[in-house]
Amino acid sequence: MYRIQKKQWNTLVSVIAVAAMLCPGPAVSQELPGATIRVNTRLVLVDVVVTDKQGHPINGLKAENFTVQEKGKTQKIAFLTTPQQAQPAQPPQLGPGIYSNKPEFRSPGGPITAILLDGANTPFKDQAYARSQMLKYVRDELKPGQRVGVFTLTNSLGVLQDFTSDPQILLAALQKFQPQEQRLQNATPLTSGVTSADGGLHGGGALEVGIAQAVAAAQNFENLQVAYQLERRVEVTLGAMRSLARILGGMPGRKEIIWLTAAFPFELIPQNRDVSEAELLADLPNVKQKGVDTLAAGSMAENSRESHVQEIRDVASQMANAQIAVYPVDVRGLASGMEFEKEDASSQMGATMASRAVVRMDDMTASQETMREMATETGGKAYVNQNEIKEGVALALADNAAAYTIGYYPEDKKWDGNYRAIKVKVDRDAEVRSRRGYFAIDPTQVKDKKSEQGVVEALHDAAPDTQVSFSAQVKPGDKGKVNVMFLVDPNTISADDASGGSKKINFVLYAAVLSPEGKILENRSLKVDQTFDAATYQKIMQQGGMLVPMDIDAQAGKNKLQLVVQDQKTGLVGSINAEMP
Repeated sequence: MYRIQKKQWNTLVSVIAVAAMLCPGPAVSQELPGATIRVNTRLVLVDVVVTDKQGHPINGLKAENFTVQEKGKTQKIAFLTTPQQAQPAQPPQLGPGIYSNKPEFRSPGGPITAILLDGANTPFKDQAYARSQMLKYVRDELKPGQRVGVFTLTNSLGVLQDFTSDPQILLAALQKFQPQEQRLQNATPLTSGVTSADGGLHGGGALEVGIAQAVAAAQNFENLQVAYQLERRVEVTLGAMRSLARILGGMPGRKEIIWLTAAFPFELIPQNRDVSEAELLADLPNVKQKGVDTLAAGSMAENSRESHVQEIRDVASQMANAQIAVYPVDVRGLASGMEFEKEDASSQMGATMASRAVVRMDDMTASQETMREMATETGGKAYVNQNEIKEGVALALADNAAAYTIGYYPEDKKWDGNYRAIKVKVDRDAEVRSRRGYFAIDPTQVKDKKSEQGVVEALHDAAPDTQVSFSAQVKPGDKGKVNVMFLVDPNTISADDASGGSKKINFVLYAAVLSPEGKILENRSLKVDQTFDAATYQKIMQQGGMLVPMDIDAQAGKNKLQLVVQDQKTGLVGSINAEMP
């Protein structure tokens, strides 16, 4: 990694007009949570779904019809976006070898909806049912113009189909999808004795002691499995949420994730939000699935959950900044607890059929409560205890017609990382739903940022990340090189004030050649740490970006080129998946 020197920048500035080639048409300006934080304006965006008692959208509301309270204090509304506002026009086509992650190319009009098929937290049979329901919904009910993408979650987040408004493309993608055996199976704890058919205990003396010791040893082993599986599920789910925040964060407006799952392994925040930092760290998780499979893992699982407190806080903040609402859909449908009898038979050595059903229903009830909490915290809605999964998807999509976006600048200017409760009201009889609050985290002030981790994750994201916007031209270079020309949108990069009206920026460019299996074969980085005088910075803004060249060694084979730009002050990233020329 090296810095571009002043002489190089003078050359770049003199040819910056070439930028128009990388981004035809006028630039689309937007005000996003991440961008506003980067320029220190502290704008908070809250998406609000307003319906009547029958669930029909209430249209025509204005800013004066809303009241927003933060920590009980009324805030001044800066602007309001309505569901009826015109969407951006279709962008011009990008030329050969030119790529862009800018919002007008990633989301050209219409609300953004992601359907996530969760295989990490869902048994095989339920995955298969969810797939059949999605096929039925897309085939029979999805309307053209609704922009939908389909993601999968196994050991990491994958993209089954990038965002499209064509139902036939979605249908073809779902038809290709094959459910997989759950890799992180839940374990069910053993009972403490061996029972006969009439329910009585057998054995005595040394035999009883031996049986008890064998059962205890088996349970200890199974607890280790449960703790490990819970740890993996937490890590995989957190990783998926971070990836979704990066992928969706730069797209304007509200995004909804219809999360088809059997469980979430944690909650985003504790029930009691009026807590000190020490209490928050001690209580957050309330990340536990309160069912017996988790509780049986004892202190080991508890320690595992507690180790992710800061990660959960961070991902909650990232999801809020990206305006993501989660709609959990329980793919298990209606249940009595007896559905689990077959899978329990080999592990429940002594429990009666009735007691096993009660245990399983307790676990299911607890996991559904976690789904409701996830939905409430993000402004979505949970769909549980229903067999028609496609109806849950339809209800989530219907919210697009009732969603307003409110922007305000908090009166509390101290961004201390604490949780701030939000309440939104309207001046009429209506159902109002929004996220319940946010962590007041300033990404520019976070200590010990793991910038490298963000880049590594971005290099392997299955879809372009959009927190930092840029375009790139990729073409063959000299002597076995590939030439990449980056055009970075300065509106999405931090700019600190310097003397004489100058602006200081600091970001890093990355280019990596990846094999078809995802292995990094070649990579290069280039750091831009520079102060621009006012006139030069203004010219950069007018031309739509900073033009930076980079060469990388070509590699034999059908490889991919992954490009990443990271703002060093905030840690936010943008990425592009490009074809090797």
